Amino acid sequence: MSHSTAQPKKMAAAPSKRSFDLRQLLLEGRAFIALIAIVVAFSFLSPHYATTSNFLIMASHVAIYGILAIGMLMVILTGGIDLSVGSVLGLAGCVAGFLMQGVAIAPLGVILYTPVWAVVIITCVCGGLVGAVNGVLIAYFRVPAFVATLGTLYVARGIALLMTNGLTYNNLGGKPELGNVGFDWLGFNRLAGVPISVIVLFVLALIFGLVLARTAFGRWLYASGGNARAADLSGVPVKFVQVTVYTLSGIMAAIAGLVLSSQLTSAGPTAGTTYELTAIAAVVIGGAALSGGRGTVRGTMLGAFVIGFLADGLVIIGVSAYWQTVFTGAVIVLAVLLNSIQYGPRLKRG
Repeated sequence: MSHSTAQPKKMAAAPSKRSFDLRQLLLEGRAFIALIAIVVAFSFLSPHYATTSNFLIMASHVAIYGILAIGMLMVILTGGIDLSVGSVLGLAGCVAGFLMQGVAIAPLGVILYTPVWAVVIITCVCGGLVGAVNGVLIAYFRVPAFVATLGTLYVARGIALLMTNGLTYNNLGGKPELGNVGFDWLGFNRLAGVPISVIVLFVLALIFGLVLARTAFGRWLYASGGNARAADLSGVPVKFVQVTVYTLSGIMAAIAGLVLSSQLTSAGPTAGTTYELTAIAAVVIGGAALSGGRGTVRGTMLGAFVIGFLADGLVIIGVSAYWQTVFTGAVIVLAVLLNSIQYGPRLKRG
């Protein structure tokens, strides 16, 4: 008798397992579903939304958020946070603008004009140095990531203001006779009709996706975020991973600053304000866990496109800028709620 009563219970459990799998599928694919819903909705609301030219323009706007978000994903996978990326973006633009305007050497009475390739390298090095400072403070001095990166947020923004005296560097196109032309190539040129900034985004996404999926560093990164203590005992160089990801985040912020300055052909000290929140939102919408150890580049890219396409769609249909902020905030809150639903049961079981 006991055998006959156990069998129906086992069969009755099967439907709940199938429904759980469906729920997980919907949760994991929520960024893609949201992106499709946004495109369909705005296509009905405006005839100008679903056009190839508009998609390419919106993608060029998304490129800045996406590049920032890739660096932010690396940090969040370790269980950290980087609040300084928006300020580093602004500082990078100011460094590039300063170099493009010419560096005056008063004792010699000359002005040095830096070639664009050198401007790009120097700017990325500056971003990487700020990120490395964050990483050292967090990994070796055990300063909480929130506090360390909040401090560098203000330091980087202050340096940008000091460099420019609160003003904006304009006309960064350069002059042929000075050998510093080509800075606007990132922001305006296209390859096979696709903006260069979008190509840069997808190349970086491919590289970092492969790093996470196919390299030892990617395994170290997930292990450090999942359980830093256990990873350290297993031989994972946790401190090296932390310093590296914050350095990479700074470099990515510098690249995003170069792209933005190139698109605007100008650089101001207030550029990138609140962009760190947009980057965090893209990572969260893409399904990454703020506690670390879970997240993908693919999901982060979808999250960046959700935010970018939503913001541009609201502009196209004429929604007030104040309501745009409300809608974006609501999407972020919903994404965090869905993350709690997705990862909550796993964390409780753990």
